[in-house]
Parts: sequence; C-alpha cells; structure tokens
Amino acid sequence: MNNTRALLVIFAILILVTVLIIRLANIQLVKSEEYSYYAIQQQTDIERIEADFGLIYDRNNNLLVYNRNDVTYYADLAVVPKTKRDLIAEKFSKVLGKSKGYFLNLLKGKKGTVVLARKITNDQLKSLSDLKIFGLYYKDDPTRINHYSNLASHVVGYINKELKPVSGVSEFFRKEIEGIDGSRKIIKNAIGEVVTIKEDETQPAIPGSNLVLTIDKDYQSVLEEELKKGLEKFKAHSATGIIMNPNTGEILALANVEDYDPNFYWQYDDFQRRNRAITDTYEPGSTFKPFTLAALLDRKLCSVNENLYLDNGTYQFRNVKIRDTHPHKYLNVAGIIEQSSNIGIAKLVQRISDDELYKYLRGFGFGNLTSIQLPGEAAGKLKKPTTWSKISKAYISFGYEISVTPLQLITAFSALVNGGILFEPQILKRRINHNGELEFESEPKQIRRVISEQTSNMMKNILRGVVKNGTGKNADVEFISIGGKTGTSQKLVDGSYSKAHYNSSFIGFFPVEDPQVVCLILVNSPDVGKYGGLVAAPIFKSVASRIVEKDFNHFEKYIDETFKQKLLFTNLEKENSSDDSNQIKIKEVKLPSDKLMPDLVNCSVRDAINALTRMGIRYKINGSGVVVNQSIAPGSKIRTNEICILNCSELTITGASVY
Repeated sequence: MNNTRALLVIFAILILVTVLIIRLANIQLVKSEEYSYYAIQQQTDIERIEADFGLIYDRNNNLLVYNRNDVTYYADLAVVPKTKRDLIAEKFSKVLGKSKGYFLNLLKGKKGTVVLARKITNDQLKSLSDLKIFGLYYKDDPTRINHYSNLASHVVGYINKELKPVSGVSEFFRKEIEGIDGSRKIIKNAIGEVVTIKEDETQPAIPGSNLVLTIDKDYQSVLEEELKKGLEKFKAHSATGIIMNPNTGEILALANVEDYDPNFYWQYDDFQRRNRAITDTYEPGSTFKPFTLAALLDRKLCSVNENLYLDNGTYQFRNVKIRDTHPHKYLNVAGIIEQSSNIGIAKLVQRISDDELYKYLRGFGFGNLTSIQLPGEAAGKLKKPTTWSKISKAYISFGYEISVTPLQLITAFSALVNGGILFEPQILKRRINHNGELEFESEPKQIRRVISEQTSNMMKNILRGVVKNGTGKNADVEFISIGGKTGTSQKLVDGSYSKAHYNSSFIGFFPVEDPQVVCLILVNSPDVGKYGGLVAAPIFKSVASRIVEKDFNHFEKYIDETFKQKLLFTNLEKENSSDDSNQIKIKEVKLPSDKLMPDLVNCSVRDAINALTRMGIRYKINGSGVVVNQSIAPGSKIRTNEICILNCSELTITGASVY
C-alpha cells in the first residue's frame, strides 16, 4: 500500500515537472520572440518632445513673449499608496498655498489618473522633488509668458490651453512659430518609472522661428497709458489707437482699451480679446473730409483760397437738411476743413462725378482689406456708385454712408501726407530661425500712387491749419508742428442714429514738414466732451508729446530751438528723480567671438534669452527678472544639444544691451 502511494506521488511530480518543462520550453523557445516583444513594449516608450514656440520681440529687440518650462503633476490612484496620500496633500498644500482638504479630495478615488496641479514652476518643483512616491509623477507643461502682461496683447495674441496659437501674430504666423516636435526613447521599470533615456535614439525638437515686430515697446506703452487715461477722464466705453510710420506702412503701436492679459486670457470676454482696430468698422465722420478734398484738389476742381457761401449753418440739399455745428456765412476751401464744415464739403463734392470720387476712395484703399499680417481683418464698406441715392455723395463726403476700420483710415491718411503713396501696413519686421539665421526681412510695399505730391503738400498745410486755427487746437504741441483732423460721428443704434452715442476721433501727424508719425485716436461713446476736438485731440496731444520726449534724438532736428533746452532739462529731471533705491544696474551681455558660453549672471532674462537665441544655445528659464546663476559655466565649450538652465530672481532692473 505504501509502495502504491509512493508511486502515485512520484508520478504526480513527474507530470508536474513535465508540464513545467513544456511550459518553459514554450516560453523560452516557441514564444520567446512574442514575449520579448511584449516585455520591450512594457519597458520602453517613445516620448514626444514638444518644440518651443518662437519668441516675439519688438523692433528694438526688446523681448515681449517667451516660454517658461513649467510642469503638471499627476497621481495614478491605482498605484499611489493610501498611507502616503495624507503626506502628498500636506506637501502640495504647503508649496502651492491651497488647502490640504483640496488635495485629499483629489486623491480620494481608487482608480484613474488625476491632475494634482498644473503649471508648476521650477521653484515649486524643487520644493516637491523630495516626494518620491510610486504613482506620483509630472510631465513638461510649458507656459507662454507675455513679459509685459497686457502690453500689445492684441498684436501678439496668445497660446491656449491646447497649445494652439490664437489671435494676433501668434495665430497669423502659427506655422512659423510652432517648430517641429522631437522624440526620445525611454526605458521604464516594472512600475512605470523612467530608468534611463536612450540618447542615441533621441531626435531633438526644433524650436519655432522668432518674430521681430515693427512695434516699438515705448510707443506702445505711451499709447496704451494715454488711452486708458482718456477712457477714464471722458467716461467712454472703449478706445482704439494706432501709430504708423507713414513712409513705410510700419505699425509702431496698436492698442485697444479695454484690453486683456494673454497670460490669463480665459479671464476676459470676447470684446476685450477682439482686435477692434482691424475687426470693427464705423462711420468716420469728419476725419473723412480730407480724402474728399484731396480728390477735388488732385482733379483741380477747386482751389485752397476759393470762398464758398455756407448758408449760416443750415443747408437744404434736395430733401434733407445738412447742418454745421459752428455756423458760418463764408469760408474758403482751407477754412472748410479747418472748421469742419459739412455744408462746405457737401457743396464742393458735387463738382466731381460719382465714378471719379469712387475711384479715388478705392485708390485710398476704402472697401478693401489692407492685407495686414493679423487675423480677422474686416474690409469695411464702400458702396458702388450705381447703388448711391441722390444724397449719398454728399453724405459720403463728410464720412457717412461709408464704414472703415481704424487701420484702413490710418493707412489711407498716411498716403494723404507722405507724398501721395499708399503703402501696405506692416507688422512683421524680421523672422529669425532657431539658429539665429535671418529667414525674412520686410521692405516697404508700395501699392499705388493715389494723389500727386503737390496735392499731398497742399493737404499737409491745410491739416496744419486745422490744428493751428480750427477744431483741432487741443491737439497742438508747442515744440513740434502738428497737423490733423477731428471727427465726430453719430453711432447707429437699433437702426437709427443716436443722439447720445458718438465716435469721437482725431487723426494727426508730425512733424508737418516731414511726417514721421501718424496717430489715430478713436474714442467710443464718451459721456464727457462728445466732440473729437474735445475728447480725442487732447489724447493725441499727450501721446505725441511723450513720444517726442522719449525719442528726442530722432525728432531733435524738427523741434523748435526755443524748446530744445527745455525738453532736455525736463528729461534729465525725470531721470534724476526716478527712485533707484530698489534698482539693480544690470550688466551688458558680451557675446564671445568663438562658441563659448557667455557670462549671463546679473543680466536681464530678456537679454540672456536674446544672447542664447543668437548663439543657437537651447535653454530653460526658472523664474524671471535677473539671471542669478547658470548651469553652464561662463567660458565653457558648448556641447551639441546641451541645455543651459538659467535661474532668475524678480528684481527691479535698469536696462542694458547685447553686443
């Protein structure tokens, strides 16, 4: 009996061993390749390396937009030990300033992956780095930073949470700034932690191209500040301003207030984010009169000193009455523009045929897109003469029955005073690739000659008279010659013209003898002042005065000698009175002649990024302000694909440069 039992045990063991041998043979020999494949799949992964978006600079290489290397923290609830969750919540609460209960609530589940915190900065990451817990991990989540918050927000646009460029040059040049993603092969352990990265199988990402805009940061700051002051002073709904170089079409500043901060774009509504300077149209009112007169002068259908009878302010034209705000019995042609007479321009325009007037207005670009390198531009509206009523031409002559965008108006006005040439507006000055090589450089684009140079000179003198003797006196600046035109137009509300809501505007240029700057100010529905000469003209004056003072060297030759010393003394006083107690004088970045790492400590993050970009060195930024240390020592030879980490501190700094 015992022998039988022993044989059964031996037989069972033999069967078990045989099964094990067959199973091992199946794993090791028959299915070895299949199981090896699954093992490799579990232990290796191809990870995408997202390309950095290109940087954005102003015309003077001031850094406007850059990338910050943030991360997002995740917790895999199926792996994170329950005994460690209280520790995780306590640590995250301490570092991120949220309640411990908030994080415990996130960690309550049993399965799935939850996001613990998005956009963790490198400083915060360092404080969390001692949390080595299974199932707790982070991934790169770069943040697009507008260095000056709201500044030029409608020009630069933003990158949304899905990493898609929206609005501004970011959207228009999306393909250029996005770059090309890379990839890397990573080896993981059994619980999914990264053990090593296969450097020989890594394909680096190629950063997007950098954009250098035509915008001048100082001009932009002045324009935005003065528009905001005007908005408050005149209790208006909103305001728009554009500054342009009339001789090239370059946009030096463009602003809408209310505006928004692209760093927190989701906190603002569609109106605040919309670039109303190019998307919204309006009837320009009296700022349109110079274009009507230019067509008449160019066709020699009137002369500047010719007198017209103005019916003492009320003119019966066909079945409508045309009125002037300020009644006059007689004015000459120049005086009609100076005093902004609707009656005078309505009488003069009858001398030109419908088709000829339409041809001139189309020549100035009205009713067409300007082809600005920004998304969402509207074309405005200029009806064809075949659809005009018997009173249309009269109303068009002083800016009704036609709609324009602010950009269209300033582009056309530039042709009025620059000698008669219409230029295509420009917003991009240069495009530079990640190696610092020039990909594109803009040149002025002449579209057509609209009026003769002689007509343009006459218009400059007439528009100078508007500011010196007429409705634009509040725009005059004592130390430089200003020309321009006021405008006040009733707004259409529910299909009829409102007597309470107006568009108040002023468009001007300086210096008159050699126009360098054209500036348009448009104020929407002011409760105080109403008229363009009382609302928009003073804002223009403040903008012009500050620009001339800031850019004194550029305008010095145009400034009246009696004011030069006064301006110099004023600027010196401003410099001396500034509080330097909390400022650090940052040093200049000196680029080595060979490819060695420059010394960036105590340089501004803007200048440091500029230098590294020009040298083709990859970088990561921790913090902002001034560089306090760098991961690659100054003077070191830079290895291929090496990344320089710059740790920065928030300090008040004074400017320097890269050379």
